[in-house]
Amino acid sequence: MSFFENEMIEPDYTVNREISLLRFQERVLEEALDPNNLILERIKFLAILGSNMDEFFMVRYSGLKKQVEMNIQEKAIDGKLPSEILADVRKKSHLIFESTLNHFHRKLLPGLNKNGVHLLDYEKLSATQRLKVDEYFKQTIFPVLTPLAIDPGHPFPHISNISLNFFIVLTDPKGKQRFARLKIPPTLPRLIPIKRSSGGVRKDGTVPHHHYFVWIEQVIRGNLSRLFRGMTVNAVYPFRIIRDADLEIQELEADDLLANMESNIRKRKFGSVVIVEVEQNMPANVREILIENLEIKPFDLVEIQTPFGLSSLWQLYEQVNRHDLKEVSYIPKLRKPLKKLDKPAEFFEIIKKQDILLHHPYDSFLPVVDMLNIAARDPQVLAIKQTLYRVGSNAPVVEALLGAAERGKQVAVLLELKARFDEESNIGWAKKLEQAGVHVVYGLVGLKTHSKIAMVVRQEEDGIRRYLHLATGNYNVTTARLYEDIGMFTCDPVMGEELSELFNELTGYSRGSEYRKLLVAPRFMRQGIEGLIVRETELAQSGNGGRLIFKMNAITDPMIIKLLYEASNAGVQIDLLVRGICCLLPGVKGVSENIRVTSILGRYLEHSRIFYFQNGGAEEIYVGSADLMPRNLDHRVEVVFPVGDPKLVRHLKEVVLDNYLRDNTSARIMQPDGTTIRLTPAKGEKPFNIQQFLMSI
Repeated sequence: MSFFENEMIEPDYTVNREISLLRFQERVLEEALDPNNLILERIKFLAILGSNMDEFFMVRYSGLKKQVEMNIQEKAIDGKLPSEILADVRKKSHLIFESTLNHFHRKLLPGLNKNGVHLLDYEKLSATQRLKVDEYFKQTIFPVLTPLAIDPGHPFPHISNISLNFFIVLTDPKGKQRFARLKIPPTLPRLIPIKRSSGGVRKDGTVPHHHYFVWIEQVIRGNLSRLFRGMTVNAVYPFRIIRDADLEIQELEADDLLANMESNIRKRKFGSVVIVEVEQNMPANVREILIENLEIKPFDLVEIQTPFGLSSLWQLYEQVNRHDLKEVSYIPKLRKPLKKLDKPAEFFEIIKKQDILLHHPYDSFLPVVDMLNIAARDPQVLAIKQTLYRVGSNAPVVEALLGAAERGKQVAVLLELKARFDEESNIGWAKKLEQAGVHVVYGLVGLKTHSKIAMVVRQEEDGIRRYLHLATGNYNVTTARLYEDIGMFTCDPVMGEELSELFNELTGYSRGSEYRKLLVAPRFMRQGIEGLIVRETELAQSGNGGRLIFKMNAITDPMIIKLLYEASNAGVQIDLLVRGICCLLPGVKGVSENIRVTSILGRYLEHSRIFYFQNGGAEEIYVGSADLMPRNLDHRVEVVFPVGDPKLVRHLKEVVLDNYLRDNTSARIMQPDGTTIRLTPAKGEKPFNIQQFLMSI
């Protein structure tokens, strides 16, 4: 029996999704400020934070603004109206900006300088340095710049998303005030190396200790007189635009989804303005011009310190060749039994004998690519079917599929065009695959296909056998070295049949059947996961104990939260490893006393979803692509699969999950009010970092 009346959760027992997401950004900022991290690693986290905040405003904040503009009165899980949430988010995001830039100037810039990485001010360059930089301006920057006048004959120009700009106040020879806008070219490096060796190596191959850079906008500002000859530059005010970038695809009206997506991507560049970042000293008359022409409200101007757009610091992390200022490079392991294969057919023989678990980035992603390349060349392979979500610009997986099609294999790919911010890349791959004769489909109407599945159909002596790869992460070789994910090879006949059913549903009109092993969203996963939680609750109520460990990126679903609260009240011990958004509040008396929520941040992005059920001693583990969010459970095609081999279940429980719960250096424990506290080793306790441990085994 539910202890929540009317099947609803009391708002006091939840935290708002947007606030929870901003608290995650605060944890990213903690990593940037942590003196135990090497200085370029701290800069990397600052760049990640900058990119995350841009996406937050383009998608989440813009969504809130739309709700307020449409006067939507529907309350969120915490009982607040969109207008109330928007006010809270404005305040909290401003505090994050303020803290980030204060620490950048007071801590990180001096730290870089101390370690030989110098971000210099243009005005403070030596005569020799300025000569080199001004020559770079003349030869490289000047030809790219396009100053745009703002007057009755030159209407206010369109300003593209996440663009850095100057609003320039001028006086003409007759003493009349003029205005102009100048876009800082995104095609050129934001940080200009002052020495040829800055960021790289010398001609003799040695690595310099000192690297010198200057911001491109400062160089342009110092040379503006060359752009406005005969005019007097009176003032320059930088500003940066962030637009609404959340595409709304009207699939029901689109005969050609590919063309529809291309059209929507173009529209993204012209989305409504969400916020404008400005300096505090921008005068009222300039603000009024921006407010009027960008069609925004005064509170949409956000005053922050420069530099705007800290995601540009990725350039510093990637280019500065100082390995002493970064984490030691880790080479993923290629483990037995896939370590040495004399013949390609051995790959399938190995999978036929046993399921194989891969834990990226600790285990190499190469076997996944090998599976497809081997299948492409194997004369016994008849077909390859796969879903693709984010593959990136460098995509060996897609190249393998192209090779298979060229060799006459039947290749079918569901390529999700609606993978946010990867749409253009995916459109390009879709066209290339279609040209090679691959059967390409774009998913089901109204649903994103987020599952990570591949199937190789092989003709063998005893009949057709299906070889499967199911995973939590994308088929992307780049992120496979940066994101923590789980993948599994298997030729389980039941799962093979079920994946065939699913592919038929995705590519044709089949409605599929009841799944015996797989949990497939949107039709069966919610029912399956809810049923497993209820089973654990009932076992605890009957005196058989109860234990749940869930690892995921986010939990926001009200029904799942309610069931976890009921499980906690029944005595089930629950550990939730949640990297990002968590709308559940742990440790609330009488509600969630048996729930602990831990967030792990570190060198790698925690991305896997693992669901452990003690099940009265008959332990079960499910792994897959779905977080516990309404969008995953109800509005996407997701696959969560059972791990059948008891040895692999034991490995995931004892080696992986149990050790995540041991972390006392990178773990943050969520408090009953939704805030988090970072763990540190107790007196006499040895430091334990889960990511370092997994790299060591």
